[in-house]
Amino acid sequence: MTQTNRFFRFLIGIILVFLVIYLGSKVNFIFDPVISFISIILVPLMLAAFFYYLLRPLVELMHKRKVNRSVAVLLIYLVIALILVGFILGIWPSLREQSLGFVENAPNLINMLTKQLKELEESGVLAQFLPEGTNVFTKVTEIIDQGLKLFTNYMSGLVSFFSSFVMVLFVSPIILFFMLKEGSKFGENIVNFMPRRFRDEGTDLMNEIDNSISGFIVGRVLTNVALGVLMYIGFLIIGLPYALLLTVVSVIMNFIPFIGAIVSSVPIVIIAFIEEPSMAIWALVIILVAQQIQDNLLAPYIMNKTLDIHPITTIVVVLVGGDIGGLIGMLLAIPFYMAVKIIVRRVYNVFFKDRWEKA
Repeated sequence: MTQTNRFFRFLIGIILVFLVIYLGSKVNFIFDPVISFISIILVPLMLAAFFYYLLRPLVELMHKRKVNRSVAVLLIYLVIALILVGFILGIWPSLREQSLGFVENAPNLINMLTKQLKELEESGVLAQFLPEGTNVFTKVTEIIDQGLKLFTNYMSGLVSFFSSFVMVLFVSPIILFFMLKEGSKFGENIVNFMPRRFRDEGTDLMNEIDNSISGFIVGRVLTNVALGVLMYIGFLIIGLPYALLLTVVSVIMNFIPFIGAIVSSVPIVIIAFIEEPSMAIWALVIILVAQQIQDNLLAPYIMNKTLDIHPITTIVVVLVGGDIGGLIGMLLAIPFYMAVKIIVRRVYNVFFKDRWEKA
């Protein structure tokens, strides 16, 4: 009887939560200012959190060597400023030149793509891979057009992501400074709101979430940089046009698990195909080899099984995140899922495991 009462109380709690959500949706005028504020601050906050996990090990290392945390952060800022100067002087001119050249040459690239497709259709090569009676040129054009539209949509999201660059440039370093300076106090403040008997569990929970997200971000950065280096070297070897631009886009998109790798491969293969059909094959080989090295040689050691999520679950989570929040949603989907998974597992172990397994 007691178990039944607990079950009904649990159901009533769930119903009340959904009721609160429903009633909240009916008073949008109350929540609109809050949502607007969150949307404004989200990009700087997300960027600050990203660099917090990336730079925190350096701050902790310097702090252990008796360097004041504020001084350590300022020294790291100085190094970052020097790296940015080197990027602006060394890499940015080439990247800017390739970007402008790509935009200016876009109509010519489309004409060349059409010419290559017609030549392949006349040679009968494409007909071997498509059902009999299919209009080869139309079918392939549709597929490539869909790929270009998909790439354009994600690039538009990427542009909108950096559209508030001025605010991000000034706000993110300030938020990041205080995050690095305060260290782990944010998690400690959350734990202090918990009842005393749950604070030890709360501390373990915050540490587990913190370590998981930190390992994911640092591991993702290292593996993506390695992937970018491998791809760029391969693209230079085969003489791929816009190699630097395409590599940078690919590295950024690869922060989105699985989906990013597929989307970023589309423009690379198309540009290579426009240059020469055989180059498209070599470009695809380079992408596959680089990703295999990343996934099977580098990731197991760097990530250390941090991303303990089934590939199908990862794809579903990323797609749901993209549907809810666009590019930002896709970037936040996996860390958010990891945090929720840890919380649910911990809550189950503390409150429900003994009762349900003994029942």
